[in-house]
Amino acid sequence: MILSFHPCYVADENRLSAERPPGAEDLARIRAADAVILPQGCKPDLYAIARANAAHLFPNYDARFDYPGKSGQTRLFHELGVPHPPTRLYDDLANFDFRCEAPEIAVELGYPLVFKLDFGGEGDTVALIESAGHLQEYRQWAADRYQGAFLLQQLVPSNQRSLRVVVIGERLISYWRINPDGDRFGTSAGKGAAIDQRTDPHLQQRARSATRDFCRRSGINVAGFDFLFAAGDHRPLFLEINYYFGRRGLGGSEAFYAILTAEIDRWLAQLGLGSGR
Repeated sequence: MILSFHPCYVADENRLSAERPPGAEDLARIRAADAVILPQGCKPDLYAIARANAAHLFPNYDARFDYPGKSGQTRLFHELGVPHPPTRLYDDLANFDFRCEAPEIAVELGYPLVFKLDFGGEGDTVALIESAGHLQEYRQWAADRYQGAFLLQQLVPSNQRSLRVVVIGERLISYWRINPDGDRFGTSAGKGAAIDQRTDPHLQQRARSATRDFCRRSGINVAGFDFLFAAGDHRPLFLEINYYFGRRGLGGSEAFYAILTAEIDRWLAQLGLGSGR
């Protein structure tokens, strides 16, 4: 029996848990299932129960919950030894001691640098910091609205573009996000970046190869990886992992769900379970 908690994947049995915590009946059905399919918006409590009791589970969200937020991703990049921009991690905005940290920040990262809150997408919690004075001002502005971890990251000159590599099962799809406005910081598609699937295929291939190896080592099988290439450098720098990701570069939601369904079916077939539909 295939059990699906994903609203768009129909299996032998479907259960929805988005608006409620998992209960005893969910646990019983998970234990009875040959495989369990989870939604992209899977919450920690459902994942913990499914991870401990499911015979087979898709997607693998171990890294998502073991290394949460942008700070957790940075630690994972460091542990797996993959290239990424130099980054300093801080546990709390309110207690950030600028006077103590300033000398090391200037030497290690320099200005301008990138300020990131631990959570958030579409570039909404990311800012370009031009100077030490700007950092002090922005830190206070952010601390008035948010309490928690944040990152300071070296700015990588990358010609106003980043590369997204989407992993869905065994399928990898890559495309550039290019900012057409040279005066605006960031390459989020949600903020107007153009999608380019053709330029520099050799760099796209390098990033896909790096992603495939990273996923083999981490277990990740549904996510969007962001990469930067410094000007004149062919080495892909891991920037972020997005477990929620836009679908414009994939051809829209309908195309995304078609790929996801096909990859779940492939995964089940490899287990000798069929599609369950």
